[in-house]
Amino acid sequence: MHLNLGGIPRPVRRNIFSTAALLACISALVAAPAALAQEVVVVPAKTSLWQIALSGGYVMIPLAALSILAVMLVLVYLVTLRRGAVVTARFMQTAEALIRKKDYLGLLAVSNRHNEAVARIVQRTLDFLTKNPRATLAEAREIAQAEGMRLAGSLNQQITYLADIGTIAPMLGLFGTVLGMIKSFTAVASDIAASRPMLLAHGVSEALVTTAAGLLVGIPAMAAYSFFRGRVQARISDLEAATTQLIALLGVDSPSRRE
Repeated sequence: MHLNLGGIPRPVRRNIFSTAALLACISALVAAPAALAQEVVVVPAKTSLWQIALSGGYVMIPLAALSILAVMLVLVYLVTLRRGAVVTARFMQTAEALIRKKDYLGLLAVSNRHNEAVARIVQRTLDFLTKNPRATLAEAREIAQAEGMRLAGSLNQQITYLADIGTIAPMLGLFGTVLGMIKSFTAVASDIAASRPMLLAHGVSEALVTTAAGLLVGIPAMAAYSFFRGRVQARISDLEAATTQLIALLGVDSPSRRE
C-alpha cells in the first residue's frame, strides 16, 4: 500500500517512519516465539512406554524374557514353598497314631500317598528299616537326616534362580549401555553433520533405557529372592522339627528293636 506523505512536514514524516520501524521490530519479536513453538510442536515426543522399550534395542528382548521368567518363578514358589508342601497336621496326626499302634506297614502306605517332604523322609526311613531289620536307631536317624538335607538343598536350589536373574538382568542392562554409548561415539565421529545429533540422542537413549530396564528386572528379583530365602529357612525348620518328632516316636518301638 502506498501512502502519500508529500503534504506532511519532513520532521513529522521522519517520526512516522521511526514509529513504523519500531512497530515492525516489536511485531517480529512477538511472532518469533510463536514460530519457535510451532517448530517444537512438530518434533514427536516419545511418551509411550512401548516406544521407550523399543528404543532400548535388541537387549530388551532377553530382559523381557527374564522378567517373564521371574514372575513365573514367584508364582510357582508361592505355591510350592507353603507350609502344607513340607508338613501338614493331618499327616503328623496319622503318622503318630500309626506309630503308637506299631502299624509300620500302614505308615509306609500313608507316606506313599502323601506328597509332603516329611512323608518322603518317613518313607525313606521305613524302607531302610524294613530292608535292614537289625539296623540301629542311630543308623535310621542318619538316613532321615540325609534325606532331610537332600530336600533342604533342593528347596535352597530352587530359589537361587531368582538370585541368578537378579544378577544377570543388571549385567544385560550394562551391556546395552555399552552398546548405546558405542553408537553415540560413532555418531560423534560421523562425517554427516546433519544426522549427528539424531544418532547421538538415539545412542544415549538406548543406553539409559537398557540400564533402567536391567535394574527394573534385577531389583524385584533380588527382593523376591530375599523373601523366599526366609520362607525356605522357615520350611526347613518345620521339616526338622517334624522329622525329629517322628524319629523319636519310631525309636521307642521301631522295627529294628522288636525282638
